Amino acid sequence: MKNSMHPAFFWIGLSSIPGVGRITFRKLVNHFGSPERVLSALPDQLQAIGGIADKVITGIGSYPWREQAEQETERAVRSGVAIITSDDPGYPARLRKIPDPPLYLYLKGSLLPEDDNAVAIVGTRNPTHYGTITAHQIALQLAAAGITLVSGMARGIDTQAHKGALDAAGRTIAVLGCGIDVAYPPENKTLMETISCSGAVITENPFGTQPESGYFPARNRIISGLSRGTVVVEAAEDSGSLITAGYALEQGRKLYAVPGNIGSVTSKGTNNLIKRGATLVEGVDDILADLGLNSPADHEARVQPPLPPLTQEESLVFTCITNQPKHIDGIMAECHTPAGKLSGVLMNLELKGLAKQLPGKYFVRRDASVPSDER
Repeated sequence: MKNSMHPAFFWIGLSSIPGVGRITFRKLVNHFGSPERVLSALPDQLQAIGGIADKVITGIGSYPWREQAEQETERAVRSGVAIITSDDPGYPARLRKIPDPPLYLYLKGSLLPEDDNAVAIVGTRNPTHYGTITAHQIALQLAAAGITLVSGMARGIDTQAHKGALDAAGRTIAVLGCGIDVAYPPENKTLMETISCSGAVITENPFGTQPESGYFPARNRIISGLSRGTVVVEAAEDSGSLITAGYALEQGRKLYAVPGNIGSVTSKGTNNLIKRGATLVEGVDDILADLGLNSPADHEARVQPPLPPLTQEESLVFTCITNQPKHIDGIMAECHTPAGKLSGVLMNLELKGLAKQLPGKYFVRRDASVPSDER
C-alpha cells in the first residue's frame, strides 16, 4: 500500500506545515472539504480565503509536507500504531464534542465502544500514602463496575489510577504528553506496554516528541475530554491536575475531588476545588451515584484475591492492621500480643505480602486494595 493511501497521510501532511495549527487546519478543511483538497489548492485559491499566512501558502505549494507524512505513516505501520483522524468512526465520540479536539490520535492498543463510559483520575506526582491508597482503590472499584479509567501516565496518582484498573482486570487509557514511542516517566515503560495490551495508549503528538512542559496542558484537555467526569486525588495549589479540572468544567463534564488532610500541602488544591463546588468524594459510590450507575459491591469478590494460609496469631494481627499507618505499639495494645512475639508475626505477614513496614515502625496492609508497587 502506498503511503499516500494511509487514511491519515494528508492530515499529517497539512498539520506538519509551519504555521498550520489546529485553528488554521480546521479553517482550511472547512473551506475546501478535506486535507487532501487543501494540499492540492492553488495559491490564489488559498489567498482568497483570507487570514492565511504567506508561509502556509508557500508550504502547501512547495510540498515539504509530503516527506514528513511519508515518514510518519511508515513509522506508524512499522510500530503497529494506528492513527485515527477526527472524521474516523473509531474516533472517541465524547472527545469529538470538546471545544478543541485533537485533529488525530496516535493509538497503541484499542478503543472500544464501552470506553465512552469513562472516568479520569488525576493528582499529584508526589502523593502521600493516603493519596496512593485512595487513588488505587477508587480506580480498582470503578473498573470493577465496568468503568474505563483515564489518566496521564505520570508518576504518583496517575500511575495508581492505571494500576488500580489493571488490578481489577479492567480497561484503562493512558494519555501521553509526548510521542507514542516515548516512555515517560521511564520507569513506567512496562506499565505503558501492559496498558497497550489491555486498553489504550494515545497521544496527539508525533513520533519522537519529547515530554516538554508545554505539551502537558494540551494533554490534560484530552484526559477530561475522554471522560464523563474527572476525580482529583491530592493536588497542591499549583498542581497541573487543576488544569485538568478546569478543562472538565469548560467541557461540561463532572468534577469530583477527594478531601484531604487540612495540614497537607497536597490537599490544598483538592480542598479548594470542593469549596468552589466540586463534588466531594468519600468513596466510589459517590461517583457512581452521581453518574447514575450501580455500586461495584457485587463485583468486589472477583477483584479481591484470597489470602494465603495464616496462623491464628497472624490472622489476629492482620485484622489489627489497616490501610492507614499504625504504630507497632498501637497494634500491640489492640491485639494484646507481647512485643517479642508481635515482631515475628509482623515479619511473617511481610514475607507473605500482607503487611508493609513504614519508617518509624508504622505498619500498613498490603492486601488487594493496596497498590501493586507497594507489594
